[in-house]
Amino acid sequence: MNPRRKKRLIVAITILAGLGLATALVMYALRANIDLFYTPGEIIHGKGDAQIKPEPGQRLRVGGLVMPGSVRRDPATLQVSFKLYDLNGVVSVTYQGILPDLFREGQGVVAQGVLEDGNLIRAKEVLAKHDEKYTPPEIEDAMKKKVNEAPDGAPGARP
Repeated sequence: MNPRRKKRLIVAITILAGLGLATALVMYALRANIDLFYTPGEIIHGKGDAQIKPEPGQRLRVGGLVMPGSVRRDPATLQVSFKLYDLNGVVSVTYQGILPDLFREGQGVVAQGVLEDGNLIRAKEVLAKHDEKYTPPEIEDAMKKKVNEAPDGAPGARP
């Protein structure tokens, strides 16, 4: 083989190997930092048509409303436990730390953490929604429909 061609081939192979290595490192970094968003109903029943459920130990974000009467605080520590619900399910969340000022029962929150066995999320961060005024139309319609169908005593039931 001609020395010039050999040198070009080595350079081309080196560039391709470098690009492959860089791509692999970026994909690994993204995989380690990804947090999928779930609703309580999706954690219980699965997400999408394939009904894919998160596995214990998986990092995730779960968003829903804080169930009235479910907030429990440990007086000796900053440990707080509460339940999040949506139209299709309820999950328990535990959090160690100071909650946001806007956190309260009936308020929308997003908890970021790890799914434990069962439907328990051990949260590392809790974010409270600051404005409930905008809701996508399809979600608002579903909420209105579901509230009217809720049995007496259920969260969201109308008297």
